[in-house]
Parts: sequence; structure tokens; C-alpha cells
Amino acid sequence: MAKKISLLALLISSWIGVLSAQDFFPKKDLMSVGVYYYPEQWSEDQWERDIENIAGHGFEFIHMSEFAWAQMEPSEGKYDFTWLDKVIELADKNKLKVILGTPTPCPPVWLGIKYPEIYIQDGNYQSKEHGTRANMSLSNPIVLEYTQKIVDEMAKRYAHNKAVMGWQIDNEPEAKEDYSPSAQLAFRKWLKNKYANITELNKAWGTAFWSQLYSAFDEVRIHNAQNVGWWGANPIALLDFKRFTADTQASFLDFQAEELRKYIDESQFITTNYVAKGSQTDPKRSKKLDFASFTAYPNYGSNNLGDLGFRLGDHTVLMYANDYYKLVNGIAGVMELQPGQVNWANYNSLLQPGTVRMWLWHCFAGGSSFACTYRYRQVLYGAEQYHNGVVRTDGVTLSQGGEEYVQVIKEMNELRKKYSKNTQMPEAVQKRKTAIMWSFDNLWNLERQKQTNQWNTWKHMQRYQQILHSFGAPVSFISEEDDFDDYEFIIVPAYEMVDEALVQKWKKFVSKGGKLIVSPRTGAKDKNAHLWENNLSGIMNELIGGKIYSFDMLPSGKQGNILMDGKNYKWSSWGDLITPEDKTEVVASYTDQFYKGTACILKNEIGKGQVWYIGTESVDGDLERNLLKNIYQQNNVGVENYPEGVFVQYRDGFMVAVNYSSDEYILNYNGDYLIGDKVLKPADVAVWRIEK
Repeated sequence: MAKKISLLALLISSWIGVLSAQDFFPKKDLMSVGVYYYPEQWSEDQWERDIENIAGHGFEFIHMSEFAWAQMEPSEGKYDFTWLDKVIELADKNKLKVILGTPTPCPPVWLGIKYPEIYIQDGNYQSKEHGTRANMSLSNPIVLEYTQKIVDEMAKRYAHNKAVMGWQIDNEPEAKEDYSPSAQLAFRKWLKNKYANITELNKAWGTAFWSQLYSAFDEVRIHNAQNVGWWGANPIALLDFKRFTADTQASFLDFQAEELRKYIDESQFITTNYVAKGSQTDPKRSKKLDFASFTAYPNYGSNNLGDLGFRLGDHTVLMYANDYYKLVNGIAGVMELQPGQVNWANYNSLLQPGTVRMWLWHCFAGGSSFACTYRYRQVLYGAEQYHNGVVRTDGVTLSQGGEEYVQVIKEMNELRKKYSKNTQMPEAVQKRKTAIMWSFDNLWNLERQKQTNQWNTWKHMQRYQQILHSFGAPVSFISEEDDFDDYEFIIVPAYEMVDEALVQKWKKFVSKGGKLIVSPRTGAKDKNAHLWENNLSGIMNELIGGKIYSFDMLPSGKQGNILMDGKNYKWSSWGDLITPEDKTEVVASYTDQFYKGTACILKNEIGKGQVWYIGTESVDGDLERNLLKNIYQQNNVGVENYPEGVFVQYRDGFMVAVNYSSDEYILNYNGDYLIGDKVLKPADVAVWRIEK
């Protein structure tokens, strides 16, 4: 009988991480560079050569073992770590540190044969099978029992090994939807904990609609949109399933972290590698990690900026990850960065020479304490045969990406010599510091009820983030619980679900002199995702200085007109129709449609500060850019005007510039450059020092 291990207590546990990435990666080292190595995939007589070459190239640590459960426990209860011992010893001999991964992404075949119920079930109630990764039901007590066993064995063996610097739990936690019996049972327990009684669940879910009423929690099944159909799916039940799934993933990570902490030294960190722009997991829900890290694959077979965009990658991947993951206990790092061509994209073009180097410097500019690439050697078999490594298929010759990693390692070593702990962010840059309030709850709910196929919550938020970076503004992501007083400017993009406490917190921030910029759909629902029994977004009336009485959207390809400061702008996807209060300034209005003359952007004075409500999304972003530029300049904050894809950021006494655009850009710094020069070509990097 499998031992039952409850995750419920972990769901309500508080954050205990007391160390940040800076405690494990000293600031003077700027950014440490490492690489994934999989000794189990290569013959033992090559290990020493590989480890020596890794060290010889200048890498500072290796990352191992997250996919090797079958090698560590080839049969139940029979553990073999001798092979891993040998590689760790080789790493230590070559002055390489080691990050160990817990091997829970890939359960061994014997576990699935003995307990076929460990696998997740999809929306058709079909179980996954052995042979891939992330296929276990994280709600299943058997999974937790065997996870505990393998994690404990690893922790006890390497708890005090001085070569082991830290641990990565699992791999790219995905928070996969699971409809298995174990998940159904766990979901009911989660609902009981959330709502306490079935009456409250019925009220929250609105089960009076279409005879969905429940009389007991045991009657509730995971709301399966695939079988119910999009039209019939209860959006609030689906939102709770998203929340449950994210909580379950977070609890699985916290469960492993607690097991590790029973044994390992304080000097060893615990993290995991979230997917850079993953939309299922919610890193804020994990409470036991020392810091967050992320996986970034900027080039995934899509057209990006200009003619070279398909070779340079998506500039928003690292832009978002660099800013967002600092939200989780301070500065983070990129645990897995694309080394070149991959095997899984829509098309896998060669990268523009210099692209991997540019990504690495973008990671540094964004605050990463470390950067690690997947992988050292290109594997000769398996699902990822065509995934590039640092070295080519001969095992020794550097790939194009590998050469660029080695170049960055050398450049970083030189930059370390010029680091000074006494430098400060330039005042002009500091004054632009801005926060974006972001919530996965709101993302999930908005994406379920878009109201128009033109709406994209990610792109809506990233429009504002991109504008801020074009201004040269340091960007932080914040949550409702954070202290707003650290910022003068806060942007709230499409924050749909609010309560009175949050609205009052916004008002307090503004009354003390803060500048709050709010975009459409914010405040449309309460925390249960119900509309207000009021005008649309009625809870926002006093904050924005007006009432939203309707909203419009136009068919794809059709555009409406807005007038702001004597200039016309185009919109299509969303337009709030607002009646302002007498004291409220109308910043922009619609100039066509049957509601011509109706306000769409308001400015409201509250105490010492102001609120801008932007009730629309323009076609090209120019309206939002010009409005924000005016807001900053009206508050005596100068801004830059970098083109999209050009990032110029401050880090530890240095300014770093990278260029994802397909066009040459001339920097306005005329001093001495430590790396590069003022002519920033596509994929180029420039670094200069900020004097004290």
C-alpha cells in the first residue's frame, strides 16, 4: 500500500526562502556560466576528456542528473550512484562546481509497470505512458512516495559534497492538466479547503446557471471543457482548475525542497527552471525555493523583427523573463539557454552569427546571476538528436553557439576585473523605474473569455513592457501583496479580477503622489470572476473618475479612430465607452462610430498623484507609447527612444546594449567602450562602464 503524503499543508505554507541568488553567486563574479552534461548518455571512457574540455573552455559549473532516475534506481530500492560519484569527482578535480537535478521528470519503466495509475490522464481520460517526460500525476500518493525516496537518497549522498553548489528540482515544471482519478480526488480536497462548504462553491461557481448545482463535494468532477464543449464550460470552474493545477505543481516543488532541506548544507541552493514564458505554472505559488531560474529558447521558428528576425529570435522572451523572475525572492538566473538550432520549432534555421552571444549579454543586462546552456554535447540518438550543443557530434569541436559561449566567458572574466561595488545606477535611469502588476489568475481568466479573437493578454501586457524598455526604464513585476511605495510609476495592464482592498491600495498609492496607469478590462470582475452588480467595472468608478457604460470591438481588419493631443490613432480589438466625471480630464476620445465624441482615456487627480485609464488598445501601440512618454515628461522624467528590439540596460556599474532588430542602431554614448562600439549591428553587443 503506497504511503499517502498530503500536499495540502504545503498549499498554505509561507515563504521560507531566506537566501537569494546573490548569496550563492557573489556580485563580484557578475554572471557565472555553466553547461548541462549527461554522462549517462556517453561511454565512461569519454567522461574525463569531456569534463577537462568543459573546464578548459572556461565553464564554471556543470548541470547533471535530472533525467537519470532509471540509472540511479535501475530496479525498485536498488540504488546506483557510483557513476554519478565519478563524474562529480572529475568535476571537482577540474575545479567545476555541480548543480544536481532531482530526476522526477522521467520515472523509470518499472515504476509504471508496477503502478500504471501513476500517469496523468488527458481530457479524453487516456493515460500517458512510459517513454517521455513530465508524464506523472503529481496528485498521486504513489508518485509522492517514490519521489520522496529518490530525493532522500540523493540528498543524503550529496548533502555535504563541497563540489555540489545547488539543486534543481524536476525540470521545466509545466503544471499539466490532469484528469486522472488521483487528480479528481485531490481537486475535491482543494475545493473543500478553498470554499469550506458546498453552498459557497455553488455561489462562487454560479451553478444556478444551466442546472449545474452540486449538493456535495463528492459530486464535483474536474470541469472538462473538451467534453462539455467551449460553449457550455463554466469559466469559474475552469479557473479554479487552473489554480488547482498550478498549486499542485508548486506543492510538488515545495515537497521536494522540504525533503532536500532535511539533509543538505545551507550553502547548497534549491531552485527550479521555469519555462521563460510558461503560462500554466505560477512561480509565486512555490514557497520553498531559494530563488527562481528559467529556461529560455528565444528562437523557436517564428518571424520576429525585420528580415533577420527569424535568425535573431524573439526579443520578448528574455525581456519578460529577466524582469519577471526577479519577483521570486530577488535576482534570478537562466538555467537553460538555447545554444543554437533546436529540433522542435516550426522551422529550425541557423542563427545569425553573434546571436547566442547577444542572448547571453541580454541575460547579464537583465540581472541573471548565472547562465547555463543546454547542452554540452549534441546527442547522437533519442528525441533531441538535432538539438545543438556546445560541441558538435564529434564530441570535441565547438559549434557556432559553443564558440560564442567561450567568447562571452572570456569577456566576462575581463569585465570582472573592472567591477566596483561602489557604483550606483545613474539618476536618470533610476527615475524611470516602473512596476508592472501582473497575475496569472487574470491571464487565465481573460484568455478564457477574450470576447474577440484579436485579444491576446500576453501581447497586451508585453506592449507596455516593450514601451518601458524603449524608454530605458528599469522594469519590475509586482503582485498585489508587494509594497507599492518603492515605485513612482505603476502600470496595471488588463487586471480583470480585483477587490475593494486592492482598489483602496491603488487609491492610497496615488494619493501619496504615485502615478497609476490602468489599461482596459481592469476591474471588470471580482475575485470569483463575477461581473459587478453595477456599471461595468463599477468598483473602479472613483479611481478612474468616470463610469464605463459599454465596450466595443471591431471585426479583424476594420479600424476605428481616436483623437489624442491633435493626433489620430487607430484601434480595433477593444474600446471602452466612458462617461467622465466633471472634474476628470478627457485625454482621448473616439472620432467615428455611432458613439463619436465618447471618451476612451481619462486622467483623474487623487491627492498628490494621478490615475490614467486607457480604455482601448491601439493597433500599433503608438497611442500608448506617446501617452506614456507624455506622462513621464510631465513628471520631469526624461526617457530614451530606443527602437523595438534594442535594449540598453544598467547592471552593476555597466551599461549593456544588445540589438535584436534587423537594422543598425547608433548608440548615443561617445565614451570608451569595453566591448563593441557605438555602431550596434544586428546581434551586436556593446558594454561601457558607468563611472562613480
